[in-house]
Amino acid sequence: QVQLIESGGGLVQAGGSLRLSCVVSGRTLSMYDMGWFRQAPGKERRFVAAIRWSGRTYYADSMKGRFTISRDNAKNTVYLQMNSLKPEDTALYYCAATPLGPTVVPEDYNKWGQGTQVTVSS
Repeated sequence: QVQLIESGGGLVQAGGSLRLSCVVSGRTLSMYDMGWFRQAPGKERRFVAAIRWSGRTYYADSMKGRFTISRDNAKNTVYLQMNSLKPEDTALYYCAATPLGPTVVPEDYNKWGQGTQVTVSS
């Protein structure tokens, strides 16, 4: 049984940074392409970033230059480094795994964590 467990969320002031972690258990991380999504209250779940098993990365346009996705296969962990945070980045952030290659479509991911809350104050 594959489980994804996110951590690292919290309350931060605008301009600050957070690093989210997602630990994958039950299977070897290297078998999956991984993504981060976020969902604000009353809004749809939206793509943030993805990383292939090879390490190639993909970002939503609004996150380029501020967010960095990375993975440590030896630790079965995926990270999302978030810098220059803005109040509009406030959301529940989810880690997800897909066998289909990194995509921006949530429905292509078949394993999800429970999410970690990020709140950015102005």
